[in-house]
Amino acid sequence: MQNRVVITGMGVCAPNGIGLDDFTNSLVNGESGITFHQELSDLKFGCQIAGKPTVSQELLKEYFTDLQLRGLNASGIVYGVIAGTDTWKDAGLEYSEGDAPNWDDGIIFGTGILGVDKFRDSINLIDQGNVRRLGSTTVLQTMASGISAYLGGIIGAGNLVTTNSSACTTGTEGILMAYERIKLGKAKRILTGSCSDSGPYVWGGFDAMRILPRKFNDNPMQASRPMSESAAGFVPGSGAGALVIESLESALERNATIYAEILGGNVNSGGQRGEGTMTAPNSIAVQKCITDAIKDANIKSNDIDAINGHLTATAKDSLEIENWSMALERVGKDFPYINSFKSMFGHCLAAAGSIESVATVLQFKEGKIFGNINCEDLHPEIAKIVESKQVLQKTISYQPNIIAKASFGFGDVNACVIFKKYIK
Repeated sequence: MQNRVVITGMGVCAPNGIGLDDFTNSLVNGESGITFHQELSDLKFGCQIAGKPTVSQELLKEYFTDLQLRGLNASGIVYGVIAGTDTWKDAGLEYSEGDAPNWDDGIIFGTGILGVDKFRDSINLIDQGNVRRLGSTTVLQTMASGISAYLGGIIGAGNLVTTNSSACTTGTEGILMAYERIKLGKAKRILTGSCSDSGPYVWGGFDAMRILPRKFNDNPMQASRPMSESAAGFVPGSGAGALVIESLESALERNATIYAEILGGNVNSGGQRGEGTMTAPNSIAVQKCITDAIKDANIKSNDIDAINGHLTATAKDSLEIENWSMALERVGKDFPYINSFKSMFGHCLAAAGSIESVATVLQFKEGKIFGNINCEDLHPEIAKIVESKQVLQKTISYQPNIIAKASFGFGDVNACVIFKKYIK
């Protein structure tokens, strides 16, 4: 017998809100966290706007000791520790004490690149012949698994402690990895999530590809326009989202709050075959990812009330909607409500799937479907497939039962997870 799997804790460090309360308020009211960055202008970026969490020194001291803050220059670790620590607390869980770790607790926390600013500092010191000045935390801050190691030490995890990395699918993939481990009884609880560094050394490559918007530097909050006819590219973002994935039996034993149940999902790749490339999706694989997720969740496509798409505000948005429609065999007013939270905080890269999953699950708690901003001019190719009222401009009161969330990433990789409102 396999375990039922639920979500018992969540946390977020996002451009439009740090902590669940501020984040929820921004989502309900359609408030953007995208701002102009003088640093990008000084460096002659075409896109000089981005989504970056506002982390004050006072806030940092709530999560790190003075010793830990000395030489800390890895924004992804900062975001991940804030989101992960808040999530563990939100789940009502304690840290392991004494000499023995908690064998039932694990970490799967992903990233794309970690500590890029620290790595730059280190390169400069090495090139200057000052290798002895690197400090003792350089390796921890620059290795990809630094975030899972950091969180594992905080909570005292004795189960799997690892980091996954699959471009923009990282966060969603991590949720499904945690789900599988809990379902099979290999752990009772997994703290999962993902983080992404901020700054020009992360975002520069995308600016060079000319896939970021260049016409909104004076109007940053209007720049991220998923599903819009006037979409001009994705706005780069950063941050972290986290969730505690737990067996239902364990959650009930400790009388935990249950945000939602995970029914199943799927991860696959288009193999960069057909129309799939390093940067473009293979539609056959995207559709198969969705249909296989539905099959794994043991539901029917008509059971899905809402979708949180990947939808980055590029030319591929229309194709994604077409793939959803073909996979679900639903069109027009029968199409589920669909939203893209990137309109409010940009594309947070490796952190996108986890931050957006937290937002997706919050819709069960709030009894709402959060609206999209900046798509008042719905793309005509999308309007041919989806009734415009299904692409909400503002948040509505609505109690969803089942929501599908998907992420698609560079390398032609796909992930789709099916969340359900928990019913005792």
